[in-house]
This record gives sequence, structure tokens and C-alpha cells, in this order.
Amino acid sequence: MNTLRNRVLLIGNVGSDPEIKTLEEGRKLAKLSVATNEVYYNEKGEKVTDTQWHVVKAWGKLADIVEKFVEKGKEVVLEGKLVHRTWEDKEGHKRYSTEIVVNEILLL
Repeated sequence: MNTLRNRVLLIGNVGSDPEIKTLEEGRKLAKLSVATNEVYYNEKGEKVTDTQWHVVKAWGKLADIVEKFVEKGKEVVLEGKLVHRTWEDKEGHKRYSTEIVVNEILLL
């Protein structure tokens, strides 16, 4: 059951071409945005699409896969975990970020 404690499963479309970085120690990082859509009908019977954007990061071999095969518009299935970060910007303001760190990816 421990593997279910912080688990995210998304099916969505990549919003822009992934950003690939190779860090000093040679480790590769892929950063991308993924949009998920929920469609429902409001009280007037009008169709409404609610789009949520997610910041996604993939490391190592998964970053290699993203670099080779993932591009803007591609539909993907992602499984990973939520990671929350807090930092101070240059002006001293506290900033927050929630990201999904991928441990499995399926290209559709």
C-alpha cells in the first residue's frame, strides 16, 4: 500500500516541446507541461471544457525517452508522484510550485 500513498496518473496532451537539460554531473532532466481536459455541461446545458495544466519532470532514462519521442501535441499517459517545492525569489518573496515527477510514461 505504500506505493499508493503519493501516486498521480494523468492522461493528457503535451503543451509545448519539452525542455531538456543535462546537469553538471551528467544527469538528464526533461521538463514539460501537460494539459488535461474535463468536459461537462453547466446548468444551462452548455458544454464546458475545463483545462488544467501540470508541470511534469522526468529524470535519467525517462528524460532520454521524452527527448527522443515527445513533442508538442503528443498524447501521453504519465504515472508519478506529486512534489511540492518552496523557495524565495530574488526579491525575497516566497514562491511555491507543485510538480509531477514521472516514474513511468506511455506514448499514445
